[in-house]
Amino acid sequence: MPGLQHKNGGTTKALNRPGLHGKLLAKHRGNLGIDNPKAGDPLIIRNPAARSVPMRMKIKRSPKYWVAVGTLAAYSAIGARTGAYAQDRKGAQPQPPLQNHGALPVFRFDIPPGTLDEVLRSFQNSTGVKVLAPSEGIRSLESPGVSGLYTTEQALQLLLKGTGVDYHFTGANTVALALAAVTTTVEVAADADVLATSMPKYNAPLRDTPQSISVVSAQVMEAQGATTLRDALRNVAGISMAAGEAGAQGDNLTVRGFSARNDLFIDGMRDFGSYYRDPFNTEEVEVLQGPSSVTFGRGSTGGVVNQATKSPQLPRFIRGDVDFGTDATRRVALDVNTPVPQLGEHMAFRVNLMGNENNVAGRDIAENRRLGIAPSLMFGLGTPTRLTLSYFHQTGSDIPDYGIPWLFNGPAPVNRNNYYGFKDANYLRTYDDIGTARLEHDVNSKISIRNQTRYANYVRHVQITEPQVLNPSLSTPLSQLTINRNQLASDSVETYLDDQLDATIKFETAHLKHTLVTGVEAGRETSDPTRPKYTNVPTTSLLNPDTTQPFTGIAVPSSQVTTTSLSASAYALDSIELGRKWILSGGIRWDRFDTGYHQYVAPASAFSRVDNLPTWRAAIVYKPVPIGTFYVDAGTSFNPSAEALSLSAATANLPPEKNRTYEAGTKWDLNGGRLSLRSALFDTEKTNAREPDPNNALLNVLAGTQRVRGVQVEARGHLMQRWELLSSYSYLDSRVVNSKYYPAAIGSRLANVPAHTFNIWTEYRLPKRIEIGAGSNFVSSRTASSTVPLDPITGLVKQVPGYWVFNAMASRSINEHVSVQANVYNLTGRYYYDQLHPGHIVLGPGRSATVSIKFKF
Repeated sequence: MPGLQHKNGGTTKALNRPGLHGKLLAKHRGNLGIDNPKAGDPLIIRNPAARSVPMRMKIKRSPKYWVAVGTLAAYSAIGARTGAYAQDRKGAQPQPPLQNHGALPVFRFDIPPGTLDEVLRSFQNSTGVKVLAPSEGIRSLESPGVSGLYTTEQALQLLLKGTGVDYHFTGANTVALALAAVTTTVEVAADADVLATSMPKYNAPLRDTPQSISVVSAQVMEAQGATTLRDALRNVAGISMAAGEAGAQGDNLTVRGFSARNDLFIDGMRDFGSYYRDPFNTEEVEVLQGPSSVTFGRGSTGGVVNQATKSPQLPRFIRGDVDFGTDATRRVALDVNTPVPQLGEHMAFRVNLMGNENNVAGRDIAENRRLGIAPSLMFGLGTPTRLTLSYFHQTGSDIPDYGIPWLFNGPAPVNRNNYYGFKDANYLRTYDDIGTARLEHDVNSKISIRNQTRYANYVRHVQITEPQVLNPSLSTPLSQLTINRNQLASDSVETYLDDQLDATIKFETAHLKHTLVTGVEAGRETSDPTRPKYTNVPTTSLLNPDTTQPFTGIAVPSSQVTTTSLSASAYALDSIELGRKWILSGGIRWDRFDTGYHQYVAPASAFSRVDNLPTWRAAIVYKPVPIGTFYVDAGTSFNPSAEALSLSAATANLPPEKNRTYEAGTKWDLNGGRLSLRSALFDTEKTNAREPDPNNALLNVLAGTQRVRGVQVEARGHLMQRWELLSSYSYLDSRVVNSKYYPAAIGSRLANVPAHTFNIWTEYRLPKRIEIGAGSNFVSSRTASSTVPLDPITGLVKQVPGYWVFNAMASRSINEHVSVQANVYNLTGRYYYDQLHPGHIVLGPGRSATVSIKFKF
């Protein structure tokens, strides 16, 4: 049996026998002279000196051997005759597989296992590459599916792995399938690796990237019915949600114990606006944990969150869903993609639309309304030069909910549906517009250049009631306690103009393989909030709040501010392969952050500050085998005083807070790359945390040290062909290590940092096109603050208990175009505290359910 050969100098690998070939080989195994009695055991060949040298096996050729060979030859001949339709009409010969991926687009695939007929249909819808199968027999073979960021050819290789089927390109966008020859190949080369993120700064496989990176795909968000970024982030351990502050509504969260309010990105560029993000235009959410200032600039103490947007593709398709729910949910989402041949062969247009209305289960009055549109146009799709023009608009019009008040050191014991605001006077209106132009050019297979320019405009009008217990006393009955309705109001406009130029260069020096990513960035950010202060606001009862009271508050100007920040940076990251088992990587970045601040309400004031700071990152990766790595990583980040585009007399003279992290971890891809396991130990320290001076309210000092140590583990992928899993766990030991002015806080946990977070989501495909899923989230107890942790009456820290929440899903495909899905949230109706702030607590929603009709053409 000729053709037995090694790839990449490997010595052992299993016999390739699944599919039709596998069945025939298994049937005639004894007559072929193969000593391998168990069907699932690999054929082991040991030849340490082999280096891509063909090897011949002496096989006893009985009559049954020739029967097996004849059967396979006949089947292949029939398939080849049928597959002749894959040739073009001019009789062009099949071309070899493409080798240069430099000009090929990379797609996010999430195709579950199934028959080749099923998975190749999904592959065609994602890439526009037409796949021609020669017979029904080939189309009925089982494919392992594919999940991750791949080029079209890499994905095709994984889809056909183990099927006994080969492919060849017959045109730029046409592939023909045929049965493989009766050969056995010994391989140790790793499968085509999934990329770490969608951003060019992270162009290594996820397994080889020395950083904790978690990805939540659009398919997972769709299965869970996620309608906000917060919903998606609940799939990542180490993240906890925080309630909005006086000047910053929208998505607030902590990552690994530190605030990430200003560390939200879209396609690698900062998303500064104070709004609640809907994932209708999101392909995946990427969470990069650990300091990342070397790649993202200021901030990122605990990590960053990047939203990778949906981009145009070659195939024409329409996808969408219509949702109805028990909490008055009404939602429509539409995704339309089409080529534009009138403008060129390699052009495509895509638009995503969204309309959403819902109440909050278990909460009175609160309501969310959103509209969104996100068109994008790509020129040169699949060519070395690509230009993408995109626009994103989202409008929000909510009756906001700041939940319930604190009572001493814990949540007030009130009914879940108690709402303390004004039904007709509270609102949150946001108008967010983001325009982006991205130009990419692949000079050759070694050099690529990308320039991305963005302008964003964020408008916000808000008036929210924060409930506060008025003059609490241990002796006052709950029925007699009164709520002060603190009004948080603002009208603001934020703008963001930024340009990023990146270059990726691959080269060799002294037999060392380098991947150098370098670039420059320059930007301008502005913030112009106007805030009033209200007097004469009606109070209400703690136990029986009146939401219909007329609002009689009188507004007095409190502040009118303009802030402008100019930033400039340059960076370089190099990854060096030392043979097959070692990778060294390192990077350095320099940032300049120049801010001017003006307050126009008396007493008027003006401040300015310029920070120049370098950051660095270094790591070592060891690959004992192709499917696993161990790594050690270290890096720094910084938080300037004007990080959130605000300065004051207390902060204008303070240099940036500095942070450093050490991390050690391991990553393994098992089950043929279909199951990934990750774990990491880390230690992050903020060495000079800002603290208010208790003797001077107009002065902050860098006098504190904060530290978070912990462990994180993650499992994602397929446990079995039909069984998929996404799960992670994080333990965070957060502490105030040192405090000059608040010694009582030393040893206290950091604000809003649970010691334990855990999530699990699993799906299983049943017969008859039925799929079921279930999941749970656990968050342990949290405190509301750290620097001043004690309640003045009880002398205890403000704290909320932990909670479990369980969710479930079931779906059924009616046909290849239409499916129905039902989701149930908070199955047990748990009363829990979801988002914390020192002044209020936002409750988690009660039990609810939605039914979705999904379609695709």
